[in-house]
Amino acid sequence: MTNAYRVYVTTLPDVCPADPRRMVFTADSEGRCEVFTWDAGARRARQVTDSSEGTVHRAIDADGYVWWFEADATESGHWWFQHFDGGPRLPGLPGAPGGQPRGLAVTADGTVAAAVARADRTVVVVGRRGRAPREVLSTPKPLRLGGITPDGTLIALASSADDPAAVTVVSCDGRTVLTLPGRPAAPGADSGAAQGPPDPAGPTPGGTRLWCQGFSPRSGRRELLLVRALGDGYVLETWAPEEGLRTHDWCTFDSEISARWYPETRTVLVRQDRRSRSLLYRVDLDSRRRVLVPTPAGSVLDAAPRAAGAVDYLWTDTAHAPVLRTTNGVGLPPCGSATVVPGRHTDLWTRSYSGRVHTLLSLPERPGSEPPPAVFLIHGGPADHDRDAYDATVHSLVASGYAVARVNYRGSTGYGPRWQREFPAGVGHTQVEDLAAVRADLVARGLVAQDASALWGVSWGAYLVLLALGSRPGLWQAGIAVKPVADWVAAHRATTPALRALDVRLFGGTPDEVPERYAASSPLTCAAAVTAPLLVVGATRDAKCPPGQIRTYLAALAAADVPHEAMWLETGHDGYDGAAHVAVLRRSLRFLRDRLPAPAPGALTRPPAPPGGPRSR
Repeated sequence: MTNAYRVYVTTLPDVCPADPRRMVFTADSEGRCEVFTWDAGARRARQVTDSSEGTVHRAIDADGYVWWFEADATESGHWWFQHFDGGPRLPGLPGAPGGQPRGLAVTADGTVAAAVARADRTVVVVGRRGRAPREVLSTPKPLRLGGITPDGTLIALASSADDPAAVTVVSCDGRTVLTLPGRPAAPGADSGAAQGPPDPAGPTPGGTRLWCQGFSPRSGRRELLLVRALGDGYVLETWAPEEGLRTHDWCTFDSEISARWYPETRTVLVRQDRRSRSLLYRVDLDSRRRVLVPTPAGSVLDAAPRAAGAVDYLWTDTAHAPVLRTTNGVGLPPCGSATVVPGRHTDLWTRSYSGRVHTLLSLPERPGSEPPPAVFLIHGGPADHDRDAYDATVHSLVASGYAVARVNYRGSTGYGPRWQREFPAGVGHTQVEDLAAVRADLVARGLVAQDASALWGVSWGAYLVLLALGSRPGLWQAGIAVKPVADWVAAHRATTPALRALDVRLFGGTPDEVPERYAASSPLTCAAAVTAPLLVVGATRDAKCPPGQIRTYLAALAAADVPHEAMWLETGHDGYDGAAHVAVLRRSLRFLRDRLPAPAPGALTRPPAPPGGPRSR
């Protein structure tokens, strides 16, 4: 078994609750993401899955059975299981409806809860491993499974954080026990906000977004962990049937957090995303103490509390590929990498109307004094952010002689609720405004070439590429848009229910209710104004950014004689086959090389194979 696991995964191994030496994780198998077991005692790995589409969703229960979700080309499928040591591969919940995975939870006594999305409904079932389950709930709301109590009596379901029913607790027979609301504030509540669409991603004062973090794993406890946004900060909350809802406002954070229970105590591990980097805290809810868990500067992509106060975490920074680390010495799978990204990596802050825009800047190692051509990599979301973390595309570009700028524009997470909710210029246009300001700043400082910059984005990032090229022609010399939103109205009508709900929050209504807002922010509206050469990559089975609206946009480019190329993948939006990502990377680098001034002599011409997948919208 090789140790060169090159598929870039952002989660830790799952650990068997009854035997921490048994783990299950995802890694590379011939360019696809597949599921493996890891025996820490014997230091031995075994491949469990071998799917043509790749496999990423997995779990391990207290009895040592490995679970995985086997999906077809439409990303729909069922749960399967096999013992840690091998043996027959069996249907996990035979007879359960197929769909897209929305969560799995297994109690210590073997009770299984699972949720799937099918058509316009979420279906939740409960049963036992290998037996036909019973349906607990079927609802048109897009939900995910948030957890199950150790005794199997209560199930948590999560909706969007600002939904009137952000978190719902139901009994094992489907009876609603509790509904906890999230609430966005009215638009324009910030004094500095201009008139425009409502809050797209977070509350103004009065808003109280809510995220489900799961039930305590302690036997005999039925306590649910929550994170709530209050005003300009985030706090932990807990709920239990006997105690009700408690807000732990003695422990607040100024930027986004996630939290997980320690297995034995009423203590929580908090991971904070702050200014492109990560902090870990151990929070004791009973003694009201918060202690920093030391980690190197950079990003913690995932962290899990273990027995006796130990912590496993997945660490990276821009110059180093992700590595697994632990504070207790238990042997983790050898998923680390000695990969080091060449060049110089730094931070830059640019003044804007709403504050300072943070950019992660990577500069190539090149001779001479001429500023290099620059590629702006635009993150998706919009509720996401670029991290001080390894990115295979950054590696490839810097190694090929390009400067790379990753801009955490307004709407990005990691800078607090105010930054995330601020869209004064409207959806998309606020972000383009920030990208243009950073470009001007980099040029003025002599860090990048004035007449050689390109935009490159995936999903929502690809949408911003198209909008920037059409709304501000002349600033950019090339663009690469991978699986974009290109026509807001058509995308809204054909996308998933969860993304339709997001669109309504972004724009303050449907296309029928506020057509002018969709038109103003749609790349299709300004397609004829594009002057820079453009590469558009679509996926024929993409449910999030559907292919039809991309074809409409390409037709508009052709009608306006805009120079462009199209590339089509036979995949969905989220794929786990590395070959597709490598193909896009190589095509994109060739496209850039033909349209921007050549990088410095001696720069690498063969990029490293990217251990990674696409970012989500």
